[in-house]
Amino acid sequence: MRFKAIFSNSFGILISRVTGLLRDILMTSALGASVWSDVFLMAFKFPNLFRRIFAEGSFTQSFMPSYVASKQKGVFAVAIFLRFMLIIVAFSLLVTMFPSFFTKLLAWDWGDDLISKTAPLTVINFWYLDLIFIVTFLGTLLQHKEHFFTTAFSTVWLNIAMIACLMYYAKSSPETIVYALSFSILVGGVLQVLTHLYTVHKKGLCKVLIGGWKYKKEKNVKEEESKFKKLFIPSVIGNSTAQIASFIDTSLASFLVAGSVSYLFYANRVFQLPFAIIALAITTALFPAISKAIKNGNENLAFANLGKAFWLLSLLLGFSVLGGMFLAEPIVWLLFERGNFTSADTRNTSIVLMMYMAGLVPFGLAKLFSLYLYAMHKHLKAAKIAVVSLVVNLIFSLLLMKPMGASGLALAGSIGGMVQLALTVREVGMIRFWGIVKSAKSLYFVVGMVVLAVLLYRVNDLLMGYIR
Repeated sequence: MRFKAIFSNSFGILISRVTGLLRDILMTSALGASVWSDVFLMAFKFPNLFRRIFAEGSFTQSFMPSYVASKQKGVFAVAIFLRFMLIIVAFSLLVTMFPSFFTKLLAWDWGDDLISKTAPLTVINFWYLDLIFIVTFLGTLLQHKEHFFTTAFSTVWLNIAMIACLMYYAKSSPETIVYALSFSILVGGVLQVLTHLYTVHKKGLCKVLIGGWKYKKEKNVKEEESKFKKLFIPSVIGNSTAQIASFIDTSLASFLVAGSVSYLFYANRVFQLPFAIIALAITTALFPAISKAIKNGNENLAFANLGKAFWLLSLLLGFSVLGGMFLAEPIVWLLFERGNFTSADTRNTSIVLMMYMAGLVPFGLAKLFSLYLYAMHKHLKAAKIAVVSLVVNLIFSLLLMKPMGASGLALAGSIGGMVQLALTVREVGMIRFWGIVKSAKSLYFVVGMVVLAVLLYRVNDLLMGYIR
């Protein structure tokens, strides 16, 4: 297993997430869990939804196997970039012309006053999608060279831009703060693009892109483009379900008490820290190696990497789940309870966090085993599994939102993750899965989890006595 790649990716993500938490701490201090925080988060949710659907997971997981197999890599890369860039710019212009309509799609229960406040912010925030697609495209080329740190680290620039904005406008009105934050997001996006362009130049990839542009009319890559398109649509479906679920949760939360959107957001930010540092870092670093192994017909090597990653993921994510479950309230208190974020907000957010943490291991392992499906070009299978998990998520969201509020929406997402893991493992192969699990490591894992749970239970008692 490529520990150097995993470490560099994880370290970059760690720095990014830590600065992201600092950003969120300053944001909660400035805006709290208020109407203006809901307005900003709703506006930022829209480009984030499409960023994660089109510009990140689905693009990388369909582009990487096609790029690895391509005989004209430069021409193929340039052709795909131009097509996507044209579509995304056109979509951004459409949102700019009809902002209220698109904002209403996110929060259909909001009145005209809230929609009018959110719509201008939606326009500003949406142009971040254009910048982040460039970042994703260049980042995927760097991943093929097994360079991960630049992409993992680059979000730091976004966080720094937002942190600087929050510090400068700390004493301004909430309306001024959310507008300034929206423009700072674009500044951060530009810095991310510049960082990737510098690294692409250092890695000698500019020659590939320049050559691809020079020969784009002379080299025929229509067959490769056609194969990519067949992979991309199922990949969009497969990777978009988690984002659609989050989108639905945000929309359903708008029917609940004020602050519910913010409870979900802040709890999810904590949940995303171990998920990104551990699950995303490991799976992102493994994907190029697994794709190359499958292309070379070495399936045993691919599964050997999956087996090693399984136990590393299970151990690290298992520890994270117990920590998040037992120490939810102290964690939220430490990170967010200051300024306009009250003790009641802390309690509500901590309950939501516990419900999210129940799905951390399933989501992480499902992400791992889906690598095999994507490397084998089984994007359609992965898409079907993701759709089933989304339907399960939606059903439980509707069932649980009334009795449990925002925490019910978070729990519904975790249940959907469990279903996704079960179906993904079945598709990869139960025999291979049991071959990984049937090991003395299973006993060590269970014993370790029990011991840690007892220790954390005692630590939580001590911390809660100090907090309250």
